[in-house]
Amino acid sequence: MAILILGGAGYIGSHATVALIEKGYDVAVVDNLVTGHKDALDPKARFYQGDIRDINFMHQVFNKEKQIEGIMHFAAFSLVEESIKQPLKYFNNNVYGTQIILEVMQEFDVKHIVFSSTAATYGISEKLPITEEMPANPINPYGQSKLIVEQMMKWQAQTRYVSYVSLRYFNVAGAKTDGSIGEAHKCETHLIPIVLEVALGQREEVTIYGDDYRTFDGSNIRDYIHVEDLIDAHIKALEYLKKGGKSDIFNLGSANGYSNSEILKAARKVTGHIIPAKVGARRFGDPDSLVASSKKAKEVLGWEVQFTSIKDIIASAWKWHKEHPGGYQD
Repeated sequence: MAILILGGAGYIGSHATVALIEKGYDVAVVDNLVTGHKDALDPKARFYQGDIRDINFMHQVFNKEKQIEGIMHFAAFSLVEESIKQPLKYFNNNVYGTQIILEVMQEFDVKHIVFSSTAATYGISEKLPITEEMPANPINPYGQSKLIVEQMMKWQAQTRYVSYVSLRYFNVAGAKTDGSIGEAHKCETHLIPIVLEVALGQREEVTIYGDDYRTFDGSNIRDYIHVEDLIDAHIKALEYLKKGGKSDIFNLGSANGYSNSEILKAARKVTGHIIPAKVGARRFGDPDSLVASSKKAKEVLGWEVQFTSIKDIIASAWKWHKEHPGGYQD
């Protein structure tokens, strides 16, 4: 019985692939390599290059794999600013792509899916920490696309063709602690890797977007979760479904908020570099603060955060970036 990883050559998907194989699972990966990296793939995983929106391709994958016991779905576009400029791109890939997956799952009687969702489904929350009971009101097409998928899965689950867990991530960061795989985007937009690129001399400075948010120092506050903690939650969610757990939504975060300025200060300490920075204009669609309550995931899935220090999270990313300054091109 295999686990099928959609988007398994990407940052989070590649960590999921390695972790599952280390735990003895049989793993197959689908990725179109638009944002993923073939070099990030574990050689023990079977790889199919193609797009989840191509139903004929997905039929071929399911026919070859025959016995799929669960799916982890990471295949999505995930840039907030790009989603605002190109909303149809996000709805086509994220929503329509998942519709195809759900249709093929029904055809082949594959029951379980763990879905990569996002804190962007909440939009601007008036209360912190954010719990799963709070209203979902996305303020950008990326968050909206993920919420629509959650709603699709909810209705499909009522037909009993599928059971799902949707994991609403907050800010994922860090790298596998042995430095073998990490975060490598062609056009980096995430704060921690950008800061580390400055430390490596690959950028002149980091821009902190906005200093007038409703936070203690004026910069955005985000909840950072280490990628290995995140994947541990995915595996626990899959095992929960296999044991008959009901379809549900869970937040994944550390329950600790760090401002952009605090991340910069921590990175300076970890790397020993000055890391020049400037303040830029706000980016549209950025909430002031996003901090998770992960109490539900702890109680239901038995999940516990292991990386509780932002310096430890940054240090694991720093190890990867130092050893792979050109990403997977090295």
